[in-house]
Amino acid sequence: MDPLDALNEIAALLERERASRYRSKAFRAAAKAFAELPEAARTDLGRIQRTKGIGDTTFRVIREAIEGGVPDYLVELRGSAGVAAVESGLRALLRGDLHAHSDWSDGLTPIDQMVDAARALGHEYLALTDHSPRLRVANGLRAERLRAQIDLVGGFSGDGFTLLTGIEVDILDDGALDQEPELLDRLDVVVASVHSKLRMESPAMTRRMLAAIRDRHTDVLGHCTGRLVEGARGTRPASVFDAPAVFAACAENAVAVEINARPERQDPPDELIAIALEAGCLFSIDSDAHAPGQLSLLDHGARRAEAAGVPAERIVTTWPLDRVRQWLVRER
Repeated sequence: MDPLDALNEIAALLERERASRYRSKAFRAAAKAFAELPEAARTDLGRIQRTKGIGDTTFRVIREAIEGGVPDYLVELRGSAGVAAVESGLRALLRGDLHAHSDWSDGLTPIDQMVDAARALGHEYLALTDHSPRLRVANGLRAERLRAQIDLVGGFSGDGFTLLTGIEVDILDDGALDQEPELLDRLDVVVASVHSKLRMESPAMTRRMLAAIRDRHTDVLGHCTGRLVEGARGTRPASVFDAPAVFAACAENAVAVEINARPERQDPPDELIAIALEAGCLFSIDSDAHAPGQLSLLDHGARRAEAAGVPAERIVTTWPLDRVRQWLVRER
């Protein structure tokens, strides 16, 4: 097995399983260090072991790959990952992803690595939706940084793949969106999410969400309850709001309800997906990826959507890019 392929696959699987950032970053760093070695040095075990950025564990993976086998650690991770060898059902119909982060905010890797991973998965498009200014803990993008990012995004498209400009914008306490309207006008995709004061009383939370949904910039309502059901961050209860009213507004404004594919979120809960379905909503199955390996989490979201009986034609991320673009520029 090619050692570089082994290192990158291990990093992706660790990211998918939301393992410690240190572990996945160590394998990304080792892959970079190995790739920068001269071709003739890539089988010189002594030289490889002395290379900065390659530690004991990553060296063992490289050695086992050079010796002709699939490294033991990779075999172990493949066995526990639960990734289907062949995509089928609704997952096979997904063409893209409208919610992903890079190291411009709280993602782990540069934009180019997210794009490479999306291309490898066969995506037709990916929206880069780093956080907005209020979320300081996530290094949210102030206006000047977002402008700089917008200027870069076009350079990552080509050969059947498009990187869309976007943002995951905070829904502020009064329902306003946390970015300059003129900048939001320039973006392809706006995912609006609540990240603060998640325990607001239901009437106030409902007013807050309705204002954001009715904002002409909002395309996707992100992880609508904010709940956490498992994982390293612990658990968090769902926000409470008038679901029929919120989803009726989504349907009226053609705002897609996100089915967030992260297993620790499982958001919306099944009972809210049913309400949104009855209301006539569109949906968007998104990875909310913060690292390249997490883009593959779409299979979790697809399984939930299938189990809930969501028709593929009402899931915008099954649509080809030209239809997605038509939806994004709809009259509101």
